[in-house]
Amino acid sequence: MTRKIIIDTDPGQDDALAILLALASPELDILGIVAVAGNTPLSLTQVNIRKICEVAGRPDVKVFAGCSRPMMRKLVTAEHVHGATGLDGYDLPEPVMPLQEGDGVDFIVETLRREEPGTVTLCALGPLTNIGTALSRAPDIASRIQEIVLMGGGYFEGGNITPSAEFNIHVDPDAAEIAFTAGMKTTVLPLDVTHQTLTTRKRVAAIRALGTRPAEVAVGWLEFFKRFDEAKYGIEGGPLHDPNVIAYLLKPELYSGRLCNIEIETSSELTLGETVVDWWGVTQRPKNATFLRHVDADGFFSLLTERLALL
Repeated sequence: MTRKIIIDTDPGQDDALAILLALASPELDILGIVAVAGNTPLSLTQVNIRKICEVAGRPDVKVFAGCSRPMMRKLVTAEHVHGATGLDGYDLPEPVMPLQEGDGVDFIVETLRREEPGTVTLCALGPLTNIGTALSRAPDIASRIQEIVLMGGGYFEGGNITPSAEFNIHVDPDAAEIAFTAGMKTTVLPLDVTHQTLTTRKRVAAIRALGTRPAEVAVGWLEFFKRFDEAKYGIEGGPLHDPNVIAYLLKPELYSGRLCNIEIETSSELTLGETVVDWWGVTQRPKNATFLRHVDADGFFSLLTERLALL
C-alpha cells in the first residue's frame, strides 16, 4: 500500500537527501513537490528541487513554486549554512525538467480537494508558509489532510537560528501557528531528534562506497553541509535534519516521543518562533502534536544508505 505525499521544501542539502530518500522509496507516491522560500530565496529553491529530481533520474515529478516570502514578515535565509546556491558541495547543471505552471499553494489546495479525504500526507521540510497560506485560503482542507509530518522546532536542544528558535519555524512563525492550530494530525521531527542523526565519517563513507552518481552527489552535499555544524557544535559530523521526516514515514518504529501541546511564539522579540512544548503536561492546553524526542540513529542511516543504493 503506497502512501500519497506532497513534499514542501526549501533545498538545502539536507532537504536534498530527504527528497532522494523519498524518490527511492516505492512505498511513497509523490503527488508533487512544492518550493518555498527559506534556506535560499524561491528563485533558487525551485531550481534546486528540479536538480535533485534529475540526479535521481526522476524528471517526471511535478515541481511547483509556492510562496516567495513569509506570510507577514521579511524573509530570513541561511546561505551561511547551505552556501550561495543552497546546494553547494557538488556542481550540477541547470535543470532541463520544467517547473509546472500555476501556483504551488493552489496545487496543494486542489490536490487535497481532489483526493479522497484522509489519504494525503504533507511532508514539510522548510518554513510552513505554503501550508499556512493554503489553510488560510481554504480552511476546508484541514479536515482532508491525513497527517502533516514536519521538520521544525526544538525544545530540549533549544534553537539553531536564535537561542530559542529553530530556523524553519522562526522564518514564518505566523504560518507555523496556523498549521499547529488547524486541528490536523501533526508529527514534529525537532532538533531534539535531528541532532542525534550525525553525518560521521563512517556513515558518509558507507554512502560513498555505493559508487553511484547519486551517492557521489550526496557525499559532496554532506561534506559541504557538515562543515558549518562541526565548527558550531564541536562534534564529528553535522545533524541531518530533513530526511528524518521521510524516514519517519517509512519506519516510524525508529522514533519515539509523546503527544503534547505545542504553541508557537509569534510576538516576543527575544523568543520569536520558539516552539513551546508542554512535554510534562503542566498546562491544561489541548494536546495538538506528537513531538518526537529519540531516534535510532544507526537504523536511520542504514535506511538512508540502503535506499540511496536503489537510485
